[in-house]
Amino acid sequence: KIIKTNIVPSIFIAEAGINHDGSLEKAKQMVDIAVEANADYVKFQSFKADKLVTAQALTSSYIDKGSHSGESFRDLLARLELNEQSHRELKNYCDEKGIKFLSTAFDNDSFDFLLELGIDTVKVASGCLTNLPLLRYMAKSQLPMIVSTGMATLGEIEDAIEAIEETGNNNITLLHCISWYPADFETTNLLFMMTLKEAFGYPVGYSDHTLGINMSIAARALGATILEKHFTLEKEDFGPDHSAS
Repeated sequence: KIIKTNIVPSIFIAEAGINHDGSLEKAKQMVDIAVEANADYVKFQSFKADKLVTAQALTSSYIDKGSHSGESFRDLLARLELNEQSHRELKNYCDEKGIKFLSTAFDNDSFDFLLELGIDTVKVASGCLTNLPLLRYMAKSQLPMIVSTGMATLGEIEDAIEAIEETGNNNITLLHCISWYPADFETTNLLFMMTLKEAFGYPVGYSDHTLGINMSIAARALGATILEKHFTLEKEDFGPDHSAS
């Protein structure tokens, strides 16, 4: 029996992020897990610590749990970087395993390198939503844009969309996101995903930082076209994101 539905097929992004702890071997293990989970993409993060923070930047309270005593935020990020050669090996490994490689760039140079690797989609982190020059730079690629909206006001989201549209790129999906790690059910407010759709007219999805899969299932039932879920090899591992994945 065929059941007709108006819910379009969703894209599943397995978010490895920085949970490889700077290890290429761990990153490859995470690719394997994403493949087993039938994910469409496995996503990492591409950045240079020196371009993100100063050497004096202190770690925030939630990151302190995964940092060495007295470690600066810059040093923390530096040990979580994957260099260009590791990126190339990881992209090739994804190709071999039949899963799409995706990564979030935090600066122009990192984005140019991802284009060189052959990404087919742009993923914008919540923290970059108000970086309009970076948004315009990435949007000029004319690749599909997946934009996380954690912590942003509707006005800031509107500004981001306008910056992207200025380049002639209107292939945009907005992800509802609660930038709390882990996010709790009470503050997730999944219906805001529908507010985004009604306000801006673009497809919507959900970047899930809650524990478990219930919120992802609910988001899918509400019509999320993209689901992004953080995962880790071991929740007890030492690092800023493991316990929230």
